[in-house]
Amino acid sequence: MVQGLAQFNARWSAIPKKVRQAARETLEQNADEIVTAMRRSAPVGETGNLLISIDWTWGDPPKGSMMIGTVGGSAKSQLRITIFAGGKMPGGGDAFYARFQEFGTKNMTANPFFFPVWRAKRKRVRSRLTRNINKAIRQS
Repeated sequence: MVQGLAQFNARWSAIPKKVRQAARETLEQNADEIVTAMRRSAPVGETGNLLISIDWTWGDPPKGSMMIGTVGGSAKSQLRITIFAGGKMPGGGDAFYARFQEFGTKNMTANPFFFPVWRAKRKRVRSRLTRNINKAIRQS
């Protein structure tokens, strides 16, 4: 129960911080879950570069990688997470062929690992994000 304007203002100003923190933690948890599932679904190959290239980051993905899209805000937002696969990797490897595995070529059938996982997990991760943000608001 809030009593008085000062207590109300203090509680009201605390909500955005708690909501941002809950959103950040949930986005990271969701990204870890999706990346793990994608790595389990991806073809291993000779080098393993494709598995290593599947990851997430805050902000923009590495150049040349395939991405689902961004979640959480605009390009300037601090709460924008990107899940990606392929492209050049730190340490030298290159998994440029992630798109070929996902969509196939005229000489190779597709081995989708990226978008099927996203479609399977999308509803769960969105509801978790909504639930955790609402919980943070209620606890403020």
